[in-house]
Amino acid sequence: MRLLEQRNIPYKSHYYKDSGLISGVDVINYLHENPDSAYKTLVTRSKTDENYVFLVPVSKELDLKLAAEAVDEKKIKMVKSKELLSLTGYTHGGCSPIGMKHTYPTIIDDSAKQFETIYFSGGKIGYQVELRLDDLRKIINFKLKHITK
Repeated sequence: MRLLEQRNIPYKSHYYKDSGLISGVDVINYLHENPDSAYKTLVTRSKTDENYVFLVPVSKELDLKLAAEAVDEKKIKMVKSKELLSLTGYTHGGCSPIGMKHTYPTIIDDSAKQFETIYFSGGKIGYQVELRLDDLRKIINFKLKHITK
């Protein structure tokens, strides 16, 4: 969220009490918002050791085959939770697409186009960011593709 403030990008932050549950569906229901407008940040790795970031609705699953096609790879797999901190600077349940340690190619499920704003982790469990896609594009370069099943 600090990065958004530094760049004067309008956003809304939402706080929820960390109850130990990190299900995105539980979080967005707690905030009384549409589960389809909340996105989880997933980090993957290809056979060639390239890392990719995917944002998918919390109510859906990443289709690894479609995701691989979206980044012109033959196959990708999810990185292990214990690798997240060193790759992104974030932990499982608090991984945000903005402010990562490194810049990775990012794909957002094209369902995001239907919403005025989307929700995603603020980088720490307990925080969600609400942001317009156009404003998100000012911070990270991403493509919109169908990547869910």
